[in-house]
Amino acid sequence: MTTQTTDAQRGGGLLVVENLQKHYELDGAEVPVVKGVDFTIEPGTFYSLLGPSGCGKTTTLRCVAGLETSNGGSIRLDGDVLSTGDRHVPPNKRDVGMVFQNYAIWPHMTVFQNAVFPLQVSGGRLPKAQARKRAMEALELVQLDHLAERPATALSGGQQQRLALARALAHRPRLLLLDEPLSNLDAKLRDTMRTELRSLQRSLGISALYVTHDQSEALSMSDRVAVMNGGRIVQEASPRELYDRPADRFVADFVGRVNMIPAVVRDRDEHGDAVVEAFGTRMVTPCPGGVVRGEEVTITFRPESIRWHETAPADRPNVLPARVVRVEFLGEIVEYEAEVLHGGTTVGRLTARGAPMASPREGAEVFLELAPHACRVLVDDPVG
Repeated sequence: MTTQTTDAQRGGGLLVVENLQKHYELDGAEVPVVKGVDFTIEPGTFYSLLGPSGCGKTTTLRCVAGLETSNGGSIRLDGDVLSTGDRHVPPNKRDVGMVFQNYAIWPHMTVFQNAVFPLQVSGGRLPKAQARKRAMEALELVQLDHLAERPATALSGGQQQRLALARALAHRPRLLLLDEPLSNLDAKLRDTMRTELRSLQRSLGISALYVTHDQSEALSMSDRVAVMNGGRIVQEASPRELYDRPADRFVADFVGRVNMIPAVVRDRDEHGDAVVEAFGTRMVTPCPGGVVRGEEVTITFRPESIRWHETAPADRPNVLPARVVRVEFLGEIVEYEAEVLHGGTTVGRLTARGAPMASPREGAEVFLELAPHACRVLVDDPVG
């Protein structure tokens, strides 16, 4: 998609959501879905709500769009109240654009008619010439202007996704809302479109609220990511911080692959790191304050942080004897699973990832080295 500047471009707005609550009635009882959600999207920021099905992320987005009426809290865009108490601004007056999961393209219209239609039916209808100009500018942004007269049904899946985006941008919204817009595309096209979508968002400088269950999408596209679980935000951070320093077991497990092993804190070393016992082996790891000797904790680390050796490396911490039991070629990487040994007995399993040209063979006895800085101690919900 092109990133040239046109009249259709407009800076994004500041979205502030405070104590947002939403429940549904089921058999006469209230079922809470969103439970006091707070977040702020700075102007021009790409912000993602990430979480499993049923966590409340789409309901949160629909409340921001005005498609759902919240039961508590407030939503403000550039200081304008969209929802609070008994005030509920209707969707067509919120100055937001939305791209749905199924695109919602009108099949009986042409590409141009799809793009211009919202400008013809909105509260402040534009003169015909101005509406046409804005619609064509939006189509040009997504490189569909040359297909303006084509029937919408003749577009490919990726082109329909672009058309839905153009339609959302045509009225120059302050905020762009995207509800899993790439989930219906094949894997290769999805990768391409997420790059193009992020590039377009940056070039426009518009704020975006993106909902997804795909951690790869959230990490690759976002400035900030909020992980939701059970109707609440359990951690908000930059993609790098979220991946490297998850706040709890749920985040660690949901965002990427992770190993989790039970451990007991035995001491602190001269650098303030924790000395723990795990799998019968002494290990060293950074540790948050407040953790005391004898406390049961969970050590987490990513598969790619493990190095393997044919012989035990000397004078290095966090080395575990192991036997490789599975090797799986995944293209650019190899994933392998190893049984951790202690006194010749299997005491646990770890998953590791590495380059295909330097992977161990199945059945090999190896030594696995875990870099101390790549480990993290979680104390909220220990394994075992």
